[in-house]
Amino acid sequence: MTASSHTTRAHSFNAAAAQYAANRPSYPPALFDAIEELAGRPLTGARVADVGAGTGIATALLHARGTEVVAVEPGDGMADQFRLAHPAIPIVRGDGNDLPLLADSVDFVTYAQSWHWTDPARAVPEALRVLRPGGALALWWNTYAVDVPWITAQSDRINEHFKTYRAHPAVEVNSNGARSALADPSGRLDFAHRVVRWSRRVPVGTHIANIGSHSMFLVAGEERTGAFLTEERRILLELFPDGTVEETYDVELLVAANA
Repeated sequence: MTASSHTTRAHSFNAAAAQYAANRPSYPPALFDAIEELAGRPLTGARVADVGAGTGIATALLHARGTEVVAVEPGDGMADQFRLAHPAIPIVRGDGNDLPLLADSVDFVTYAQSWHWTDPARAVPEALRVLRPGGALALWWNTYAVDVPWITAQSDRINEHFKTYRAHPAVEVNSNGARSALADPSGRLDFAHRVVRWSRRVPVGTHIANIGSHSMFLVAGEERTGAFLTEERRILLELFPDGTVEETYDVELLVAANA
């Protein structure tokens, strides 16, 4: 992926922020239990910077967990949607490559679905700069459980139809070693890894809107994306005649402590 296409995809969400907020999956309580376990400290009462916060899906869950959380988000559309949905949670404009935060100011830096939009050579030092001693960097991604047959088949159709718009490799790779190396090519961080499986049942329309909010769909153009989603709806309604899809996810979690 070229630098220009990476930037285009990173900013593509701003025009689809409402669609993103309404249809993207959340995260299970077990994920936050795992973060605490791997970090060796509780989230409750912790100062947290949730970076690349988007519309606030993870930020709101961190807030509900009892953290003192501030969102960091670079996109205009995403930030506007965040403020609309979460007016009581502070948000500042910025990104992980140049955090608008003081040194030694937070206990956790979190990235939900967003670390792959950073330059790790800049984002790793920035995370370590703002983390207090004993704090932790937590990165996670909702990834489709490809051992579920219908999900595997859909993934194959997506990869074929959008093969010139393939996902960033940090999202594609599922092995701990490979994902850790992509997260921090310098090897400065010692990541612990955990996979948390969960599922949700949603109408076919919600599932279609969910996958359509991913960057490869947003940048491919209305004609190409529309044709795929129309056919995909037909296929899914044959598979799920009651109109309800069970989406199964493996949350890939990496946690590194700041010594």
